[in-house]
Amino acid sequence: MKAVVFHKPKDMRVETVDDPIIEDQRDVILKVTSTAICGSDLHIYNGYLPQAKNMIMGHEFMGIVEEVGSNVRNLVKGDRVVVPFPISCGSCHFCNMDLPTHCENSNDNYGPEGALLTGKGAALFGYTDLYGGYSGGQAEYVRVPYADYGPRKISSGLTDEQVLFLTDIFPTGWSAIDWAELKGGETVVVWGCGPVGIMAMKSAWLRGAGRVIGVDILDYRLEKARLAANVETINGKDVDAVEAIRNMTGGYGADVCVDAVGMEADHSIWTSAKNIIQGEMGTMKTLERCFDAVRRGGTVTVVGVYGTPFDNFPLHQWFDKGIKMRGGQAPVHNYIDHLIDLVQTGKVTLNDIITHNVPMADAAKMYDIFNNKEENCVKVVLKP
Repeated sequence: MKAVVFHKPKDMRVETVDDPIIEDQRDVILKVTSTAICGSDLHIYNGYLPQAKNMIMGHEFMGIVEEVGSNVRNLVKGDRVVVPFPISCGSCHFCNMDLPTHCENSNDNYGPEGALLTGKGAALFGYTDLYGGYSGGQAEYVRVPYADYGPRKISSGLTDEQVLFLTDIFPTGWSAIDWAELKGGETVVVWGCGPVGIMAMKSAWLRGAGRVIGVDILDYRLEKARLAANVETINGKDVDAVEAIRNMTGGYGADVCVDAVGMEADHSIWTSAKNIIQGEMGTMKTLERCFDAVRRGGTVTVVGVYGTPFDNFPLHQWFDKGIKMRGGQAPVHNYIDHLIDLVQTGKVTLNDIITHNVPMADAAKMYDIFNNKEENCVKVVLKP
C-alpha cells in the first residue's frame, strides 16, 4: 500500500509499505477514505518530538472496515467509521475513570511519571515511539487496535469532510471549553486561529459564551476565524494583545483563555539560543500571554502541545491571580457521541476550515506548505 512516511525532520515521503494485518482479535483493518495533516504532526516534522525510526504518520482519519478481528462484535466489514486519535483499551484503571488518554494498556512506554522521554500515557496513532509507535492513518489502510471501543459508525448521509474532524480537532477544541466549565455569558479568548483554535471558538459559542475573541499574528488565519467561527479578532503583531483584551473587558481580562498554540509559537533567535542552554524546545510565550490576559480567578486551558520542561514558569503569577488551569490530550471517547449528534443535527459545521483537499500523493508538498504557512493554508485533507 501507499503511505506517508516520516524519515527525519522535514523529510516526508509517500512510498510503498507493507499492508497492515490483524495482530490482535480486537483489531480491525480500515480502508482509509480521508485523512488530514494536523498541527501536531508538525511537531514531529520539525523535530520538536523525537522519532528515530521511519514511521507512518497521521492520527486524523476515517474509512471503511475491511477486516474484523474475532473479538470485535460491534463492527462488520463495510461499516463506515471515524476513529478517535488516542488508542485506549476501554477497561483499564484509567479508562474506567473516563480518562482514555491515560490508558495503561495501549502504550509500551506507559508510566506514572509523564516524563520527557519515559512514562507516557495512552498510545496515539502515528505519533512517535514515545506514544506507542503505532502506524498512523495517512495511508491506504491502517490497523485499528481496541476497535470494539474506539471507532464510531457514521451515517451515509454525511460526507467525510463533515465528520473527519471528529477524530481530533473538534473534540480537542471542545475539551478546551469543557474544562473551563462555562456557566454562560463569559468572555473567551482563544490564542491561535489554526484548526484547533477555531474549533475551540465554535465550541465556546455552543457552550454559552457571551463573547469570543481570537488572537493570532497571521491575517489569513484571523480572517478564517471570523468567517468560520464569527468571532472578534486581534492581530498580536499589530497591537499588544493583552492590553487590547483588557481594554475590551473593562480592564479585568478574559474569563477564559485557551492556549491553542503550544510550544511552536513564533519566537526570537534569543529564545532559540536559550533553549539550547536549558534543554528546551520551542517557547511557552503563548501560555505566558494567557496568564497575562486572563482575569483574576479566571481559567486557562491548554490544548497546544508542550513537549519539554520550561524554566521560568510563571508560578508566582498563577498563585497571585488564583488562575485555574487545565490541559492535556483530549479525551475524545468521552465526547465523540455527543459531538457526532451536534454535526448530524446541523448545530455545528466542521468542514468550513478546509483550505486544501488533495490526493495523498501530494502529502510531502502539503506538509511543506502547511508548515511554512503558504497558500493561506489552514487545514489539509488527504485522499488516499
